[in-house]
Amino acid sequence: MAGGGGASATALVTARAASVAADIDSAFDHLLAVPDDPRRRLYEAMRHAAIGGGKRLRPLLVQAASDLFNISRDSALRVGLAIECIHVYSLIHDDLPAMDDDDMRRGKPTVHKAFDEATAILAGDCLHDLAFEVLADEETHPDPFVRVELVKALALSSGPAGMAGGQMMDLEAERTRFDLATVTRLQNLKTGALIAFCVEAAAIMARLPHEARTGLHGYARDIGLAFQIADDLLDVEGDPDLAGKALNKDAAAGKETFVSLLGVEPARERGHMLVAQAKAHLHGYGAEADLLRAIADYIVERDR
Repeated sequence: MAGGGGASATALVTARAASVAADIDSAFDHLLAVPDDPRRRLYEAMRHAAIGGGKRLRPLLVQAASDLFNISRDSALRVGLAIECIHVYSLIHDDLPAMDDDDMRRGKPTVHKAFDEATAILAGDCLHDLAFEVLADEETHPDPFVRVELVKALALSSGPAGMAGGQMMDLEAERTRFDLATVTRLQNLKTGALIAFCVEAAAIMARLPHEARTGLHGYARDIGLAFQIADDLLDVEGDPDLAGKALNKDAAAGKETFVSLLGVEPARERGHMLVAQAKAHLHGYGAEADLLRAIADYIVERDR
């Protein structure tokens, strides 16, 4: 079954994303209950960053991939929560003066602005740690071997061979001219690795053999790049009020992007081509993959 694009994809994604976002906010509210002791400010900083706002695309992807294998909603939610812990920690640290030096995130002051830099660093550290605490808990999955594989895969996706390595390349991009192949590798690590884990996590929980995961890997790789191309386009053409953050920062920093290297329209065309490829990787699935198809379409149609 071929998933439709346009308004139907946006409507499906918006409806499921709202439900997932509410569940994630509720989970964070429970996980980050503020203690009545000197750690209070730390928990308040974590809550400031984690609750409310954001697309919650990564937890939504876990739910969508879990639809393929009838994985329980609770298990998918807990894995999505762990990924969102990693994502939010990375945003807190990326916003610091030593990194991107941003004042706004998700339409509100960044953590180091709302609190202070030391608290922001600790808040990011703690969210990183909580991700693995959540995955290691038997509530996430009854099979300890599955939990270990989830922990290992998330560590690889978020460390030097994944997101953090990509962020280091992004810092170097301010001092070095990168060609298209290098920018592609940078984004495969910085953005794509965590997106890929969202899909891989469902395959892990389903105990899918590695040789049966090829199509899912292809889907995740293509939507990861399409997502970054859409972000680069929004950085040039988007509305900062909708984005909830400053735009045009890459150009100001002298960084090469898909848009600066390809041009606006060729970049847009490449994004649509990647979405078509991503959906083609799901040819072996039926209606159970419709949300994954819709997410692929939504990625290049979104306005934030």
